[in-house]
Amino acid sequence: MIAGLRLAVTLLTVVPAGTGRVDRETARRAMLLAPAAGLVTGGAAALVLLAGDLLGLAPLPAAALAVAATAAATRALHLDGLADLADGLGSGRPAAEALEIMKRSDIGPFGVVALLLTLLIQVAALASAPDPAVAVLIASVTGRLALPWACRTGVPSARPGGLGALVAGTVPTPAAAAVTAAVLAAAAAVGAASGGLGGALHGPAAVAAGTAAALVLLRHAVRRLGGVTGDVLGALVEIATTAALIVLISLP
Repeated sequence: MIAGLRLAVTLLTVVPAGTGRVDRETARRAMLLAPAAGLVTGGAAALVLLAGDLLGLAPLPAAALAVAATAAATRALHLDGLADLADGLGSGRPAAEALEIMKRSDIGPFGVVALLLTLLIQVAALASAPDPAVAVLIASVTGRLALPWACRTGVPSARPGGLGALVAGTVPTPAAAAVTAAVLAAAAAVGAASGGLGGALHGPAAVAAGTAAALVLLRHAVRRLGGVTGDVLGALVEIATTAALIVLISLP
Protein backbone atom coordinates (compact mmCIF):
# COMPACT_ATOMS: atom_id res chain seq x y z
CA MET A 1 0.00 0.00 0.00
CA ILE A 2 2.91 2.37 0.66
CA ALA A 3 4.20 1.79 -2.86
CA GLY A 4 0.72 2.45 -4.23
CA LEU A 5 0.37 5.66 -2.23
CA ARG A 6 3.78 6.86 -3.41
CA LEU A 7 2.82 6.17 -7.00
CA ALA A 8 -0.53 7.93 -6.59
CA VAL A 9 1.09 11.04 -5.15
CA THR A 10 3.82 11.02 -7.80
CA LEU A 11 1.37 10.61 -10.69
CA LEU A 12 -1.25 13.05 -9.45
CA THR A 13 0.78 15.82 -7.78
CA VAL A 14 4.12 17.60 -8.00
CA VAL A 15 5.28 16.02 -4.74
CA PRO A 16 8.32 13.83 -5.53
CA ALA A 17 7.23 10.79 -3.55
CA GLY A 18 9.12 8.37 -5.81
CA THR A 19 7.65 5.35 -7.51
CA GLY A 20 9.81 2.29 -6.83
CA ARG A 21 8.52 -0.73 -8.71
CA VAL A 22 5.76 0.17 -11.16
CA ASP A 23 3.52 -2.68 -12.30
CA ARG A 24 -0.20 -3.20 -12.62
CA GLU A 25 -0.58 -4.33 -9.02
CA THR A 26 1.07 -1.15 -7.79
CA ALA A 27 -1.04 0.80 -10.28
CA ARG A 28 -4.19 -0.81 -8.86
CA ARG A 29 -3.27 0.30 -5.36
CA ALA A 30 -2.37 3.77 -6.62
CA MET A 31 -5.77 4.21 -8.23
CA LEU A 32 -7.54 3.01 -5.10
CA LEU A 33 -5.56 5.54 -3.07
CA ALA A 34 -5.98 8.33 -5.62
CA PRO A 35 -8.55 10.19 -3.47
CA ALA A 36 -5.85 10.62 -0.81
CA ALA A 37 -3.79 12.57 -3.34
CA GLY A 38 -6.69 15.01 -3.45
CA LEU A 39 -5.76 16.03 0.07
CA VAL A 40 -2.47 17.37 -1.30
CA THR A 41 -4.01 19.48 -4.05
CA GLY A 42 -7.05 20.43 -2.01
CA GLY A 43 -4.87 21.17 0.99
CA ALA A 44 -2.73 23.55 -1.06
CA ALA A 45 -5.82 25.40 -2.23
CA ALA A 46 -7.30 25.46 1.28
CA LEU A 47 -4.11 26.99 2.67
CA VAL A 48 -4.26 29.71 0.01
CA LEU A 49 -7.88 30.43 0.90
CA LEU A 50 -7.15 30.59 4.61
CA ALA A 51 -4.17 32.87 4.00
CA GLY A 52 -6.31 35.08 1.78
CA ASP A 53 -8.88 35.35 4.54
CA LEU A 54 -6.21 36.38 7.04
CA LEU A 55 -4.91 38.99 4.61
CA GLY A 56 -8.38 40.33 3.92
CA LEU A 57 -8.49 39.33 0.25
CA ALA A 58 -11.87 39.52 -1.44
CA PRO A 59 -13.45 36.12 -2.16
CA LEU A 60 -12.97 36.28 -5.94
CA PRO A 61 -9.21 36.85 -6.09
CA ALA A 62 -8.70 34.41 -3.22
CA ALA A 63 -10.65 31.77 -5.15
CA ALA A 64 -8.63 32.46 -8.30
CA LEU A 65 -5.38 32.02 -6.38
CA ALA A 66 -6.68 28.79 -4.85
CA VAL A 67 -7.54 27.34 -8.26
CA ALA A 68 -4.11 28.41 -9.47
CA ALA A 69 -2.59 26.56 -6.52
CA THR A 70 -4.36 23.34 -7.50
CA ALA A 71 -3.08 23.72 -11.06
CA ALA A 72 0.44 24.27 -9.79
CA ALA A 73 0.15 21.28 -7.45
CA THR A 74 -0.62 19.04 -10.43
CA ARG A 75 1.56 20.75 -13.07
CA ALA A 76 -1.81 21.46 -14.75
CA LEU A 77 -1.77 17.88 -16.08
CA HIS A 78 -5.46 17.31 -15.40
CA LEU A 79 -6.38 20.56 -17.11
CA ASP A 80 -4.22 19.55 -20.06
CA GLY A 81 -6.07 16.23 -20.21
CA LEU A 82 -9.40 18.05 -20.17
CA ALA A 83 -8.35 20.26 -23.08
CA ASP A 84 -7.01 17.32 -25.08
CA LEU A 85 -10.14 15.25 -24.53
CA ALA A 86 -12.36 18.17 -25.50
CA ASP A 87 -10.41 18.59 -28.74
CA GLY A 88 -10.53 14.87 -29.48
CA LEU A 89 -14.23 14.43 -28.81
CA GLY A 90 -15.13 17.77 -30.35
CA SER A 91 -13.42 16.91 -33.60
CA GLY A 92 -16.09 14.35 -34.42
CA ARG A 93 -13.42 12.14 -35.99
CA PRO A 94 -13.20 8.34 -35.69
CA ALA A 95 -11.46 6.98 -32.60
CA ALA A 96 -7.99 6.58 -34.12
CA GLU A 97 -7.97 10.12 -35.52
CA ALA A 98 -9.42 11.59 -32.31
CA LEU A 99 -6.65 9.90 -30.32
CA GLU A 100 -4.05 11.41 -32.65
CA ILE A 101 -5.57 14.85 -32.12
CA MET A 102 -5.35 14.33 -28.37
CA LYS A 103 -1.63 13.52 -28.62
CA ARG A 104 -0.80 16.86 -30.24
CA SER A 105 0.95 19.49 -28.12
CA ASP A 106 -1.29 22.34 -29.29
CA ILE A 107 -4.76 23.19 -27.98
CA GLY A 108 -7.69 23.63 -30.34
CA PRO A 109 -10.86 25.71 -29.92
CA PHE A 110 -12.78 23.00 -28.07
CA GLY A 111 -9.94 22.65 -25.59
CA VAL A 112 -9.70 26.39 -25.02
CA VAL A 113 -13.44 26.70 -24.38
CA ALA A 114 -13.43 23.69 -22.04
CA LEU A 115 -10.53 25.11 -20.04
CA LEU A 116 -11.98 28.60 -19.77
CA LEU A 117 -15.44 27.43 -18.71
CA THR A 118 -14.10 24.93 -16.20
CA LEU A 119 -11.74 27.41 -14.56
CA LEU A 120 -14.39 30.13 -14.50
CA ILE A 121 -16.90 27.80 -12.86
CA GLN A 122 -14.39 26.59 -10.30
CA VAL A 123 -13.33 30.12 -9.33
CA ALA A 124 -16.92 31.38 -9.18
CA ALA A 125 -18.03 28.40 -7.11
CA LEU A 126 -15.21 28.75 -4.60
CA ALA A 127 -15.81 32.50 -4.33
CA SER A 128 -19.44 31.90 -3.37
CA ALA A 129 -19.00 28.81 -1.18
CA PRO A 130 -19.97 29.31 2.49
CA ASP A 131 -16.78 27.54 3.60
CA PRO A 132 -14.44 27.56 0.59
CA ALA A 133 -11.57 25.73 2.31
CA VAL A 134 -13.81 22.78 3.14
CA ALA A 135 -15.43 22.93 -0.29
CA VAL A 136 -12.12 22.70 -2.13
CA LEU A 137 -10.99 19.77 0.01
CA ILE A 138 -14.17 17.80 -0.64
CA ALA A 139 -14.13 18.66 -4.35
CA SER A 140 -10.46 17.76 -4.78
CA VAL A 141 -10.90 14.37 -3.17
CA THR A 142 -14.04 13.79 -5.24
CA GLY A 143 -12.12 14.56 -8.40
CA ARG A 144 -9.61 11.79 -7.67
CA LEU A 145 -12.39 9.41 -6.68
CA ALA A 146 -13.26 9.31 -10.37
CA LEU A 147 -10.03 7.41 -11.05
CA PRO A 148 -10.84 4.08 -9.34
CA TRP A 149 -14.11 3.98 -11.28
CA ALA A 150 -12.39 4.86 -14.56
CA CYS A 151 -9.84 2.10 -13.96
CA ARG A 152 -12.27 -0.56 -12.86
CA THR A 153 -12.43 -4.02 -14.35
CA GLY A 154 -14.06 -4.01 -17.77
CA VAL A 155 -12.92 -0.51 -18.79
CA PRO A 156 -10.25 -0.97 -21.48
CA SER A 157 -7.31 1.18 -22.48
CA ALA A 158 -7.69 3.11 -25.73
CA ARG A 159 -4.01 2.67 -26.54
CA PRO A 160 -1.56 -0.23 -26.05
CA GLY A 161 0.86 1.98 -24.12
CA GLY A 162 0.92 4.95 -21.79
CA LEU A 163 -0.72 5.62 -18.45
CA GLY A 164 -4.11 4.36 -19.61
CA ALA A 165 -2.68 0.95 -20.47
CA LEU A 166 -0.94 0.72 -17.10
CA VAL A 167 -4.00 1.43 -14.95
CA ALA A 168 -7.00 0.42 -17.08
CA GLY A 169 -8.98 -2.51 -15.74
CA THR A 170 -6.91 -2.85 -12.57
CA VAL A 171 -9.55 -1.98 -9.95
CA PRO A 172 -12.29 -4.48 -9.05
CA THR A 173 -15.70 -2.79 -8.90
CA PRO A 174 -16.27 -3.79 -5.23
CA ALA A 175 -12.98 -2.11 -4.31
CA ALA A 176 -14.02 1.10 -6.10
CA ALA A 177 -17.33 0.98 -4.23
CA ALA A 178 -15.53 0.52 -0.90
CA VAL A 179 -13.30 3.54 -1.55
CA THR A 180 -16.40 5.53 -2.50
CA ALA A 181 -18.08 4.59 0.77
CA ALA A 182 -15.03 5.77 2.69
CA VAL A 183 -14.97 9.09 0.84
CA LEU A 184 -18.70 9.59 1.40
CA ALA A 185 -18.25 8.98 5.13
CA ALA A 186 -15.30 11.36 5.30
CA ALA A 187 -17.20 14.05 3.39
CA ALA A 188 -20.11 13.69 5.79
CA ALA A 189 -17.81 14.03 8.79
CA VAL A 190 -15.98 17.07 7.41
CA GLY A 191 -19.26 18.65 6.34
CA ALA A 192 -20.80 18.10 9.75
CA ALA A 193 -17.79 19.64 11.47
CA SER A 194 -18.05 22.80 9.39
CA GLY A 195 -21.76 23.10 8.71
CA GLY A 196 -23.69 20.89 11.09
CA LEU A 197 -26.46 18.66 9.76
CA GLY A 198 -26.66 20.56 6.47
CA GLY A 199 -22.95 20.12 5.90
CA ALA A 200 -23.19 16.42 6.72
CA LEU A 201 -25.70 16.07 3.87
CA HIS A 202 -24.07 18.46 1.41
CA GLY A 203 -20.67 16.78 1.51
CA PRO A 204 -21.83 13.31 0.42
CA ALA A 205 -24.21 14.87 -2.12
CA ALA A 206 -21.28 16.67 -3.73
CA VAL A 207 -19.24 13.46 -3.80
CA ALA A 208 -22.12 11.56 -5.39
CA ALA A 209 -22.75 14.27 -7.99
CA GLY A 210 -19.09 14.60 -8.91
CA THR A 211 -18.70 10.85 -9.31
CA ALA A 212 -21.88 10.63 -11.39
CA ALA A 213 -20.69 13.41 -13.71
CA ALA A 214 -17.37 11.63 -14.18
CA LEU A 215 -19.09 8.34 -14.96
CA VAL A 216 -21.25 10.00 -17.63
CA LEU A 217 -18.18 11.48 -19.30
CA LEU A 218 -16.32 8.19 -18.92
CA ARG A 219 -19.07 6.30 -20.69
CA HIS A 220 -19.05 8.76 -23.57
CA ALA A 221 -15.25 8.75 -23.86
CA VAL A 222 -15.05 4.95 -23.88
CA ARG A 223 -17.78 4.73 -26.49
CA ARG A 224 -16.04 7.28 -28.73
CA LEU A 225 -12.40 6.33 -28.16
CA GLY A 226 -12.63 2.66 -27.29
CA GLY A 227 -11.19 3.06 -23.79
CA VAL A 228 -9.34 5.37 -21.44
CA THR A 229 -6.09 7.29 -21.78
CA GLY A 230 -4.14 9.52 -19.44
CA ASP A 231 -5.95 12.50 -20.94
CA VAL A 232 -9.33 10.91 -20.24
CA LEU A 233 -8.34 10.32 -16.62
CA GLY A 234 -7.22 13.92 -16.20
CA ALA A 235 -10.43 15.23 -17.72
CA LEU A 236 -12.50 13.08 -15.37
CA VAL A 237 -10.69 14.58 -12.38
CA GLU A 238 -11.55 18.12 -13.47
CA ILE A 239 -15.15 17.33 -14.33
CA ALA A 240 -15.80 15.54 -11.03
CA THR A 241 -14.14 18.38 -9.10
CA THR A 242 -16.21 21.02 -10.87
CA ALA A 243 -19.49 19.14 -10.45
CA ALA A 244 -18.83 18.68 -6.74
CA LEU A 245 -18.19 22.41 -6.31
CA ILE A 246 -21.41 23.28 -8.13
CA VAL A 247 -23.44 21.04 -5.84
CA LEU A 248 -21.76 22.44 -2.73
CA ILE A 249 -22.97 25.96 -3.58
CA SER A 250 -26.35 24.92 -4.99
CA LEU A 251 -27.85 23.15 -1.99
CA PRO A 252 -29.65 25.34 0.54
